[in-house]
Amino acid sequence: RGIENMKLIFISGPSGSGKTTLSKIIREKIKHSIIISTDNYYKTGFVSIILSKFVEGYFDRRISLNYKQLKKDIRFIIQNGFLDSLRSYNFNSKKITRFSIKPQNIKYLIIEGIFAREILSIVDKKDYFFLKLKKNKQYCMNRVIERDFIERGKAKKLAEKDFLKSWDIYYS
Repeated sequence: RGIENMKLIFISGPSGSGKTTLSKIIREKIKHSIIISTDNYYKTGFVSIILSKFVEGYFDRRISLNYKQLKKDIRFIIQNGFLDSLRSYNFNSKKITRFSIKPQNIKYLIIEGIFAREILSIVDKKDYFFLKLKKNKQYCMNRVIERDFIERGKAKKLAEKDFLKSWDIYYS
């Protein structure tokens, strides 16, 4: 099965631009689709904890990404047309949980996250959709501050500071 029947959709954009929201809308509209979020491929463990304390904007830099595991999972999906488990990164505990899902015939693989553009090289395929979301800075910042406060328990001033660093890293 695999790659010849599968359509790939990459969604990139700065933090707060709506990548996850758009991915979910697409998944609801298209049968046999699955979302792989690059957020669920952050490195974990002692080194990651230490680096996140000393490297400004650590989680917005490729150094924080477990590229090897992401590449392995994407290639598996493309080659086999299914996936039997997903990863979920917890931003509070900084740990990943892997949970089983019912294997499905995947026809559309949606890869979303700030690192989506960097991982295009994983696929040796010419045919894919690449969507780069562009929203104004204030819009994105407002979304991030609200999300980080509600979902991640982050103070609003810290969320704003982190967003501004993230914006600069994404566009550098």
